[in-house]
Formats: sequence, structure tokens, C-alpha cells
Amino acid sequence: MFDFGISGYRPAWLQGRAAVEAAHGDRLAALAGRPLTRAWLAWDLDDDSWFADCPVLLDFAGEQVEINHQKLDDLSVTWNSVCPFDGPAWPGFRLAWRAEPLPDLAALRGQELRAVTLLEWRGAKHDLANGTAAIGLTFPRGDLVVHNALDENALAFGPPDPRYRRHPLPRRR
Repeated sequence: MFDFGISGYRPAWLQGRAAVEAAHGDRLAALAGRPLTRAWLAWDLDDDSWFADCPVLLDFAGEQVEINHQKLDDLSVTWNSVCPFDGPAWPGFRLAWRAEPLPDLAALRGQELRAVTLLEWRGAKHDLANGTAAIGLTFPRGDLVVHNALDENALAFGPPDPRYRRHPLPRRR
């Protein structure tokens, strides 16, 4: 199994919203009510840019969810397995984890997560991305969507694209 050069990381690839909900729905929903205390992205030190092939790390008061996309429809959600103080070792790149390196991501830090929504892409009839899953996070002053950008991660800030079918995860008490 390819670990993306990250010690302790073992992605578990799933396809489709139903599979993600069955495996992680309860735990994702339980994040609601917690503040986003840190958000880490793998950073290319030579290009000074986000290296979007590695997982997105979101820490909610000690519960870290690691979200990663690959290929067209693979989504991995793992928990508390990546230490952001040990940089990824990827041949040909100098990488390190950076906390909130993007202004829109930094703006979410400290906000309480209100809701988690699993998103299912529903584009045009023959859109190859139809059925792919993304994770939507709702905060008091903005939304974050971690989605697939054709074999890597992407972040969207603001409401999810209307072509996503929304599947809210009920908040657990």
C-alpha cells in the first residue's frame, strides 16, 4: 500500500458517498460542535505551494480527520494517524506540513463546526465525475469542501457547488 511518504499513514480507499457514510458517517457527524483547532496541508518548500496529493489534516480539538482523494473516485478518511511534525518524504520534493497556509483556511481556525455533509457530484448526464464523494464542513462564517480535483485534493470555500447532492450527517449528541 502506498503511504504517500507519510509515516503511520494507511489510506483506506472508498468509492461513493454510501461507502464513506457507512465507514465514517457517525464519527464525522460527531465532529460537529468542536472547534477547528488546526488545519495542515503538505507544502512544497521549493515551489512555495500546496502539494495537493497528500491528505488534508483537520484537527477538531484533538480529533484529527485526514481526508485524501486519488484517481477519479477514491476517497480515504483516516483518523489521528498522521503527525504533522514529521514531513512527508516524497522522492524529488522537499515537503513539510504547514498549518493554515491559505488565507481562507486560516479564517476557519477557531470556529466551531456546525455540520458535516457528504456531497455526491451530479453533473451532466455523461460527466465522469458523477457519483464521486466530497466532504462539506459548515462553520459559522464559511464553508469548506474537500473534493477530488482529478487525482488530487482540492479545497473550495463557500457553499458547495449546486451540482452536488447534499447528504447531511445528523449531529450526534
